[in-house]
Amino acid sequence: MALSISQIYRYPVKSLTAEALESVRLTRDQVLPNDRRFGIAHASAQFDSLAPEHLPKSNFLNLMRNERLALLSTSFDDSTDSLTIMRDGKQVARGQITTPVGRSIIEQFFASFATGDVRGTPKLLDGHEIAFTDQGTPLVSLIGHASIRDLERVAGEPVDHRRFRANFYFEGDKPWEEFSWIGQEISIGDVRLQVEKRIERCAATNVHPDQGTRDMNLPLTLKKGFSHIDMGVYARVISDGAARIGDPLIPR
Repeated sequence: MALSISQIYRYPVKSLTAEALESVRLTRDQVLPNDRRFGIAHASAQFDSLAPEHLPKSNFLNLMRNERLALLSTSFDDSTDSLTIMRDGKQVARGQITTPVGRSIIEQFFASFATGDVRGTPKLLDGHEIAFTDQGTPLVSLIGHASIRDLERVAGEPVDHRRFRANFYFEGDKPWEEFSWIGQEISIGDVRLQVEKRIERCAATNVHPDQGTRDMNLPLTLKKGFSHIDMGVYARVISDGAARIGDPLIPR
């Protein structure tokens, strides 16, 4: 079975809602545009907006520790730099987060919503060209649905692919084949990528992506079933280009 891209996602705010894309323009040595550009940081986080640098995830509200974040539905409007936050189908906050007033609106919301989870008054950080990913190198992530189906076989129940928060998901018939691409090039549409390493999974995957509860232990299931805790791979973009849903994924 030929491999093809089935879903593309970006995550404008770290640990908040995935946004589905039909296509994306990729740039060499960069993440997807606006992917993990923003983060809700603890007051103690040290960050210079004039000289932004990557920060470890412990500086931020994150699903690994703050599962209630999954109760929120967020969307980012690139044209206005506005973040809208919904809960139970109702808008609870909206702000133009590249402005001091807009950031303050969102920060005040999280100060109330995350009482007990956030250390001090939260800060909405804008990384600009720096992505607040879990690792400091600007990489994109890919997962095969066949691998998730094999995990479902071991788990004995469905596993929502959104738990893994990857950028690209692809269809194929060989589970775990993405692990064999480490050190090799692949192409998606007219983009070339260098596959760098497997993705080790943490407790964030245990959180139901809609209900905000911990209802599975996927690292443990992976360990028991496959003797590792990995799902998906990281890849570095090595040529500019566009990728679209339905594009073939070709190992080189």
